[in-house]
Amino acid sequence: MNKKNLLLAALAALIAILGFELYLLVGSPELKAYYEKYRGRKTVSDIVGLYGEKVKNKLAGDFRRAGIDYPPDGITLVALKSEKILEVWSETGENRVLIKKYAILAASGKSGPKLVEGDCQVPEGIYRIEGLNPNSSYHLSLKINYPNEYDRQKALGDNRTNLGRDIFIHGRNASVGCLAIGDEAIEELFVLAAGAKKKDIKVVMAPYDMRRKNVAGLNTSGPPAVSWLPELYETISGEMSKYL
Repeated sequence: MNKKNLLLAALAALIAILGFELYLLVGSPELKAYYEKYRGRKTVSDIVGLYGEKVKNKLAGDFRRAGIDYPPDGITLVALKSEKILEVWSETGENRVLIKKYAILAASGKSGPKLVEGDCQVPEGIYRIEGLNPNSSYHLSLKINYPNEYDRQKALGDNRTNLGRDIFIHGRNASVGCLAIGDEAIEELFVLAAGAKKKDIKVVMAPYDMRRKNVAGLNTSGPPAVSWLPELYETISGEMSKYL
């Protein structure tokens, strides 16, 4: 390590001892970049500590009206691509209660499942949250387990490869293939997901609200047609019927 980096390392160590406030007062962009690289990685616990109380206070009315305790036992997310809405449901056993709806500020593509890398499609199907990212470039994010086993099975039958990956629900208001819901909304959702007693979080991703429309009437002229699309939509529709 050269003298310059040694000095930066020493200053970063001093900041770690004296506190983050000093880091902000130093004001050196170079030092800040060094600090962020070597000392600034956040954890899920950091984010919960930072936003947890604010989220609890903000959602208190929603939980009170829903008649459930905070934090919930478990949550399920229902994403409606056409309506650009993300629903958050509380689950306790067989009891499902709608807590809140968030606007989807950005999501690329049309109706239809994601098939390959680069098609800019938001996936459709029944997924799970497989991780929380407190260091996302889009403020915060929840990673969806696309491609799941169903996606891989259908790709094998279609002789498709390179299905794509890294699909998230995240902050900000821009996205390609993911769901952007804004910084304030992702803070709430991140804290809810981290605090839920059951960590197995289901995500139902649908082309539109199938509880209010006829599945057979869907126009699928946008994305490439696949023979198994009716099967997928029947599965999604059946799952969504649990959330009324």
